[in-house]
Amino acid sequence: MRNLAEKWPAAPDWTTAAPNKDGISVRTLGGLSQLLVSGDLTAWSQASGLAGEGVGAGAVASGDKYMVRTARDRILAVGEKPFSIAAGWYEAGFAVSVVDAGLHVFEIEGPGLDNLIARGTALDPGQPSRSASILFAGVNVLFYRFGKPDRARLHVDRGLAPYLWEWLEQSAAL
Repeated sequence: MRNLAEKWPAAPDWTTAAPNKDGISVRTLGGLSQLLVSGDLTAWSQASGLAGEGVGAGAVASGDKYMVRTARDRILAVGEKPFSIAAGWYEAGFAVSVVDAGLHVFEIEGPGLDNLIARGTALDPGQPSRSASILFAGVNVLFYRFGKPDRARLHVDRGLAPYLWEWLEQSAAL
């Protein structure tokens, strides 16, 4: 049987790869706890202790635990430490799935961030939207700013992370 993996470049070593050019730096974030929550988000907020409806594309998230809005009835809860709530269905009307291994997280920072966003998507970087789910560089990602306006995070399906990394490396800013 043919080895089709030979057609594709090897995935980078995420622990050491961190391009920095023209004021833009990109790095991989590992170790984040990521929970996909679907259903009654008010009940989720009461059970988890996380208030709000989650940030959308372009909005600024902060803290060691926060929520990213992906759809009307779905959020991604992100934390630096594991959440105390377990995966599964809850009688209050919501479901929790652990997606730590399913989503790769890139953090992009620098004064040229808005120019990079403009190359990757048709989204107006100055206009936050209700959902963080956007098409960026031809793939679906969750995009939001973190901590300050010139730092953003992209969550992408793990299988598409090498492609997005290559796109970031080859973009004019990197």
